[in-house]
Order: sequence, then structure tokens, then C-alpha cells
Amino acid sequence: MNLEEYFARTGYKGSLEKQDLETLTDIFQHHIRAVPFENLSIHCGEKITLELEHVYNKIVQRKRGGWCMENNQLLGWVLNRLGYDASFLGAYVFNPHQNAYATTMTHLLVKVVIDGKAYIVDGGFGVSYQMWQPMELVSGKDQPQAPGVFRFTEKNAIWYLEKMRRKQYIPNQNFSNSDLLEKKECRKVYMFSLEPRTVEDFRFQCTYLQTSPDSLFTKKSICTLQTADGFQALIGWTLTETTYNYKENMDLVEFVTLEDEEVEKTLREKFNITLDRKLVPINVKGVYTI
Repeated sequence: MNLEEYFARTGYKGSLEKQDLETLTDIFQHHIRAVPFENLSIHCGEKITLELEHVYNKIVQRKRGGWCMENNQLLGWVLNRLGYDASFLGAYVFNPHQNAYATTMTHLLVKVVIDGKAYIVDGGFGVSYQMWQPMELVSGKDQPQAPGVFRFTEKNAIWYLEKMRRKQYIPNQNFSNSDLLEKKECRKVYMFSLEPRTVEDFRFQCTYLQTSPDSLFTKKSICTLQTADGFQALIGWTLTETTYNYKENMDLVEFVTLEDEEVEKTLREKFNITLDRKLVPINVKGVYTI
């Protein structure tokens, strides 16, 4: 495991001398545009493990992606190796279909402290809820980014993340009522405390999320990647390509349904992913929005 190989994977060629916000942002943006948020291992008959060496091998050497416990664990390792003050936190993800936060802590994220200021760095959420810049950990402040306006609010030592999106233009009207589309303009994302966590705190969740029939991740095969001006997502057989702010306060959301034989070709061409095993796509309705 070495940093040079990681940066070759993400394409980052900037300075490593300063542990400042500008460098952190640049490293982070290279990561989210090179490393997909994906759960394809579950649908290829592979087991997802949290040992850092396995995560490194999967993402850096095999050029795959991963979910939050993989992406953010790797990011945390990179940042600590560079001299940043980085630590892990745990979050409870909001389920819009149940209108409630999960009761189990399933989301791992990174807190980074620079010059006494705390920032949240989360490279493991994907689709339109993926932040593009580290977010200052301050309550009630709108933090506009390319994907939309993010905001933290704090109440009784619990922090809540929400995102306000733009209007959406969907050229293919067959998808105008797709269950994949988020209908609300303001969306709760997750809640968390500042209690430090370790990867060990996520062992049970890692097994549960990839084996339980109630898990979102067993119900949908997901691969999403941020681009220079938006993101693309392959969920089951549905390919979505979103362009942020293509018109004033308007995002362009394009959908296409793939045939079976097009799925793995699309993964190679759009996401730079080549799978070792046969993917079995799945897309159970009503449990995921973009």
C-alpha cells in the first residue's frame, strides 16, 4: 500500500506539502470522480470485507469502487498518511419512503480538522447526495456546491445533513414519474454525532447490508460516479446521466434502459469497471432515489 499508487488511481498530481483545505478539496474531488460508489460485489457473488488491505486492493489495484465503509476508510487512511487530523464518524441514513432515519448506524464518514475548524469529508454516498467539497461543520449555514445547497443543523449534540436541489428537466417523459427520481426539493440525508468511531464499529453492518433481504443494497445493483458537471448512475438496467445547472436553477436528468448485454459494456465504458465475475443486475422499486 502506498500513496503514489493511490494518486495514480485517482489522477491527482497536485502538491502534497500542505495540509490545507484547498489541497484536501482537490484530493477529495479527484477521488469521487475516479472511484465509483458501488455495491456490485454483492451481485457478483463476492464478499465485501473491511480489512484495509482488501479495500486498497479492490479500489486501487483492481480499479473498482466501493460503498461508504470502503471509500471513506481509504480516504481516511490517505489523509492521515499525509498528516491531516482525520477521524471516523458514524451516521444514520434517512429513508424517504419510511420518512425516518435508520435505527442502525450504517454510514461511515470522515471528520477532518484544519486550523481548529472541523470539516466533514464524505466520499461514499453517491448520486446527487454526494458532496463535492468538504463541508464545514457549522450549524444552520447554507453551503452551496455544484450538486445543490447542503446544510448541517445541530440539535442536542446530534447533527443533521440535508440538501436542497434544483428543478429537474427529464427529456424522456417515460421516466418523469420514475421511483428513482427524488420528488422533494429539500431532502434529509443522514444524522450523526461527533463520537469517534472505528472500522470495527461497522463489522456487523457490513455483513447485514450485503446479506439481508431487507437491505437496500441487496435490492438494487448500484454504480454511480461523479463527473466534471454532474454524475452518472447505473441502477439495475437503468442508466442515468445528470448535468447540474445546465440551465438557470435546472438540472438535466437523462434516462435510458439497457439490455442485459449492454450492462457490463456500460460499466467498462462509463465507469471504468471491469468485473471478475458475472453481474446479476437487480432493481427492486421504491427503495432508492437520485
